[in-house]
Amino acid sequence: MPTSSASTNDSARPSGGGVQSLERAFDLLERMADAGGEVGLSELSASSGLPLPTIHRLMRTLVACGYVRQQPNRRYALGPRLIRLGESAARLLGTWARPYLARLVEETGETANMALLDGDEIVYVAQVPSKHSMRMFTEVGRRVLPHSTGVGKALLAHVPDAEVRALLGRTGMPAATEKTITTPEGFLDALAEVRRLGYAVDDNEQEVGVRCLAVSVPDSPTAAAISISGPAGRVTEAAVGKIVPVLQQVAVELSRALVSSGS
Repeated sequence: MPTSSASTNDSARPSGGGVQSLERAFDLLERMADAGGEVGLSELSASSGLPLPTIHRLMRTLVACGYVRQQPNRRYALGPRLIRLGESAARLLGTWARPYLARLVEETGETANMALLDGDEIVYVAQVPSKHSMRMFTEVGRRVLPHSTGVGKALLAHVPDAEVRALLGRTGMPAATEKTITTPEGFLDALAEVRRLGYAVDDNEQEVGVRCLAVSVPDSPTAAAISISGPAGRVTEAAVGKIVPVLQQVAVELSRALVSSGS
């Protein structure tokens, strides 16, 4: 009984205003996501610094709740109940972002988008269309590979090269157009350019005749990027100098709103 009581008190002890066991459980889920969604207990112990018995106890609870499942090979994978939570959170994130995207449309005249990096794919979670009769449209919920998109470049620009190479190895680099980057070296060079310039460009790489400009949302609770897209005849090199500062300012304001809503 004394041992059981000590364990209970430890798991319920607040840490920085929270409950330690909850903080640890969410930390383990995030570490699993960072590792590609499937890990072993020893990997989690090495990365988190927690003892194996503690991790095993937390994982048992997460498995019982459906947020984690144990594979036949004894490794643990993210569970299906997380899908519903993620989809609901993505919809809310899109709702919060819409006023900021609407401002982008007003100031640039082009369609504005918000996208997240979900696993190895880019998923669009919000869009406000341009008022032009000729405008770009991307269905909310659409998933694309990151190597051919401006938002993909913006989201991966600050990811270590080794992780980017691993992602590209898993997804491949199929050509959507003749201008799509199809080699890891070429893509890493493009990411270096994003870091140098402070914004990313999709120049006819996802769709012929379409150019996109994108920036990441700094300090976002989850990796996010916003972009504008329009016909190449309107989103010209001359227009970049006017559009990019607006993108960057809106990204900062959206970041503040997201951070404050989560505090």
